[in-house]
Amino acid sequence: MKLIKTKFKDLKIFKLKKNLDHRGYLSETYSKKLIKGKDLIFDYKVVSKKNVFRGFHFQYKFQQIKFITVLKGKILDCVIDLRKNSKTFGKVFKIILSEKNDLSLYVPAGFAHSYLTLENHNIVYYKLSNYYQPKYESGIIWNDKDLKIKWPTKKLKVSRKDQKLPTYKNFIENFKYL
Repeated sequence: MKLIKTKFKDLKIFKLKKNLDHRGYLSETYSKKLIKGKDLIFDYKVVSKKNVFRGFHFQYKFQQIKFITVLKGKILDCVIDLRKNSKTFGKVFKIILSEKNDLSLYVPAGFAHSYLTLENHNIVYYKLSNYYQPKYESGIIWNDKDLKIKWPTKKLKVSRKDQKLPTYKNFIENFKYL
């Protein structure tokens, strides 16, 4: 694995190393030595069809570090920095993660996280530093006008729950920061 830094403090991209031969390939998907942080103790596998949007989610208590890898398909991963005193507070970071480009994203605590699936069949694998606590979950609406995020399609499939998420302004009023 190779570390690629971003302009956002502690938000990191990892290029996975593929060991390819005539049978297929082997790829290291996680290395605690490179991550250097809290232990990632909980895993998710999410399967989604094309144009599914999940997010923007965060836990305001029991915050989660996330390490995201696409095992099949392609996603547009998008995060919002909500950390107190961060130079990139309120800024958005977007990246394409796919099985072809072999990139993974390390998202530190204090970010709202989302992604949009771009292929017909997508399998996303997460490693997390805390267990899912729905009681402490919140988020920001995907089409918030203040954030001005341009999505590659207007035909997003968004859950009812995610359609009811508050705006960025509501986040600032209720939480100020994470």
